[in-house]
Amino acid sequence: MAIPISKEKNIENRCVKKYHAGNPIKREFSAGSVVNKPWAVFGENKLKEKKNGYTHVSLFSGAGGLDLGFRAAGFRTVWANDNDPDACETFRENLGEIVEGDIRTITFPNVDNLDFLSAGFPCQPFSNAGSRRGVEDSRGDLYNYALDAVRALKPKVVLFENVRGLLSVKVAEGFLIEEILRKLHNEGYDCQLKLVDASNHRVPQRRLRLLVIGVRRDADLGSFRFPQEKTKEGLSIGETVLNMPSYVPNQNELMQLNPQAMLLGSMVPEGGSWKDIPYDLLPERLKYISNNMAKYRSPRFYSRFHRNEIAGTVTAAFKPENAGVWHPIESRVFSVREVARIQSFPDWFVFGGRNIKSKYQQIGNAVPPRLAYEVALEVAHVLEGHKARTLADFLKEKRPLRPSDKAIHYDPS
Repeated sequence: MAIPISKEKNIENRCVKKYHAGNPIKREFSAGSVVNKPWAVFGENKLKEKKNGYTHVSLFSGAGGLDLGFRAAGFRTVWANDNDPDACETFRENLGEIVEGDIRTITFPNVDNLDFLSAGFPCQPFSNAGSRRGVEDSRGDLYNYALDAVRALKPKVVLFENVRGLLSVKVAEGFLIEEILRKLHNEGYDCQLKLVDASNHRVPQRRLRLLVIGVRRDADLGSFRFPQEKTKEGLSIGETVLNMPSYVPNQNELMQLNPQAMLLGSMVPEGGSWKDIPYDLLPERLKYISNNMAKYRSPRFYSRFHRNEIAGTVTAAFKPENAGVWHPIESRVFSVREVARIQSFPDWFVFGGRNIKSKYQQIGNAVPPRLAYEVALEVAHVLEGHKARTLADFLKEKRPLRPSDKAIHYDPS
């Protein structure tokens, strides 16, 4: 049975107690500092799947960020797939078996009465940080294979995850998002979509992602509602990565940048950007942009976020010019472990692969586990048959509305 949302706080408290009891890393933090950390819900050890958990098929699994979040909420991944050998290595090390191979050439599993299917098909064809070639990209048609899996497996609940740029991609008959929703509807799913900022769901990073949820109409299920936004307290860069012990896995792994990038980054103060670098020290290309700021919409290159800020979006490309990859107070970029924390991965989750660049890419491509956990609790509500709370329900209770209450939905019927 998946974990009811009412027990979430108790789970987190137990994880914190266990963390302090047996984790050597606790010496680096004050007694209360681990409480409410985004990764506290994952404990200090590898999470074991519950045999009686809701079944989950995971497509485009990557390193397993989404799978980790759903496992913490009581789901059991019965089949996973990805095409990246390095990501599959990481997945196996931390979460278990995964089928490595191109989704266009593999056979989907036979799973009776599947509860949940997730598909974070590659976002680069639709992302501003990627190719932006849309369906013309060689990976731009992979959403069709996710739809094929839905037809074949008929899960009770479907989750598609992608970047905001998916909303503006056009196909022959309109927008791609319309086509996806129409096909899901024709397969028997009632769909919702929402642009979610991960920092509103206990992830220490401003990260916008489009989530599409489909609930099968012919099954006796509850109503899906996107998770409520939570406090951003404790999500700053300083509270996430400062005083990191050197012996934490992947902490000593840093991307090697070219000398010019390192020089420019070293001249940017905490909370600043390339605009703080003396003009005469800028490369010619940046001088040209500086002279035409209106044309280039005043870009913010070489950002070094302040320790009191929440980090910007972690990207797979990890480009020092276009992403805030710089440590707030040291003359270096974030380590692999620091970026993993910014994505809300626990410290026991070790990243493998051929090289350091691959590890950054795996993290940048991942769904933040804590965001996945928050969504998983709501999917569990659907599978448990919980219906949406209506205005009529609230009025019958005859009590004040509290900020901690879930949203109330008006049903004119």
